[in-house]
Amino acid sequence: MTDRRRGAVLVTVLWLIALLSALAMAAAITFRGFAGVVVLDRDRVQAEALLTGGLEAAVRTVEILGDTPLDDLETTISLSTGSVDAHLSDEGGRIDIGKAPIEVLASLFRYIGAPVEAADTIARAIDEWRKPAHANGSNAAADGSNAAAESPNQSAKKTNVDQPFTEIRQLAQIPGMAPEWVGAIAPLATVYGSETVNPLTAPERVLAALPGIDASRLQAFLQIRRKYATDATRLMAMLGEAQQYLEVKTPPIVSVHLTARLANGFAQAARAVMVPTPKGDQPYHLLVWTPIASQSGG
Repeated sequence: MTDRRRGAVLVTVLWLIALLSALAMAAAITFRGFAGVVVLDRDRVQAEALLTGGLEAAVRTVEILGDTPLDDLETTISLSTGSVDAHLSDEGGRIDIGKAPIEVLASLFRYIGAPVEAADTIARAIDEWRKPAHANGSNAAADGSNAAAESPNQSAKKTNVDQPFTEIRQLAQIPGMAPEWVGAIAPLATVYGSETVNPLTAPERVLAALPGIDASRLQAFLQIRRKYATDATRLMAMLGEAQQYLEVKTPPIVSVHLTARLANGFAQAARAVMVPTPKGDQPYHLLVWTPIASQSGG
């Protein structure tokens, strides 16, 4: 009996040692996982702080520009925790798919390679879609990513309650729309503009897509714009009949692409659309804040 009892005690002790070893290993793994989560959360907090700082700097950049048109602009801010790159552009310098006249939409689709008949058909289909009955359905069908996104100052707003589109990709819902056309017009179009295009900030390709602008007239316009960037009256007169589609708008609606990078290589990006309000209670109104997936450092 004595030997059996000793054997049972020995087996029990061995099982306890094995159990404690397993518990210790599990605790170590859990601790390492928890530590990794803590580090990741710390990186995200620091990156988000950098993104907010970058947005504030972008607002300040627009204020400094004053009456100078907001052409595509790059700026970088370096802090002790990392740096943030900001690319600024004026949404008013693009063609608003929700408000532009039918002839402008048709010209836009012809410019990106759609056959003439198809371009006219798509333009009319978009115009039908923009009417109230369709517009409400279009907004209801949106993926909601912009509306639900959190913003640095928690002030995300809609631009216009009557805007039938909330993003360019919704054009894919239009009957007869080819997917490649949606991708082709994305750099030239917006949902944050108006019926007209700002000639002082519009990229060359946007102007080329407007009705009635030939290549020689456009090149002459661009040369003069480089010298007289704020002389809107003179510039618009150069574009002849196309000036009916042009208008200088202030304040601009600014699109800001932000990329924050920490010293350890962690990166996070976001896209914001905002309206500077230097005379308001807040320096800007944030219309959209869209976070972009983060990337860990190597």
